[in-house]
Amino acid sequence: MKQNVNGIGMTSMRTRERMISRLEEQGITNRKILDAMRNTPRHLFVDEALASRAYEDTALPIGYNQTISQPYIVAKMTELLLAPGPLNKVLEIGTGCGYQTAILAQLIDHVYTVERIQPLQKKAKNLLWSIKIKNVSYLHSDGGWGWEEHAPYDGIMVTAAPPEIPENLLMQMAVGGTMLIPIGKAGGQVLQRVTRTENDFKVEAMEPVSFVPLLPGRQ
Repeated sequence: MKQNVNGIGMTSMRTRERMISRLEEQGITNRKILDAMRNTPRHLFVDEALASRAYEDTALPIGYNQTISQPYIVAKMTELLLAPGPLNKVLEIGTGCGYQTAILAQLIDHVYTVERIQPLQKKAKNLLWSIKIKNVSYLHSDGGWGWEEHAPYDGIMVTAAPPEIPENLLMQMAVGGTMLIPIGKAGGQVLQRVTRTENDFKVEAMEPVSFVPLLPGRQ
């Protein structure tokens, strides 16, 4: 079932409220997403040295040449994913530090998340468990393969950019399902929304983005 978190911690609610106000100014309107982001202690998902910057609208390094996405991108991708209606089962490609996972888990019945860098995955799993987010299943694997065992998925969110949409991920979408995925090389990536119909896939370009590349293999 969907989970709720509430971590005030060392960071004041005033700082979080500034982040929420900024997201509203940037056009995010889904109240459930805004509440999830308000209640999630983002500073726990970055190194302690960067905790004071956790609620800025910027991507931050999390080690292993990976980043935590800026709050706007997290909110925007989540809003686009949920736009068609409530989702029961979502596949996330790229667990990273687990922040996007935490937001999704508060809004969706179950999240299946795949990460190729095992130390990141272990750290994210421990952190999410510590803030009582338990409706998440984890797989250490190549993200381009997806997680066929639990397919089809109502939604798929990809948080790293391949040069083109992986065929495996398309085949793991439920009919009527939505996938959000950045496509392209650094400096020229575009967020795309893919919708699976009975007979085809509808692809829409949403906006320019900047993500780390989706790399093959496990570490």
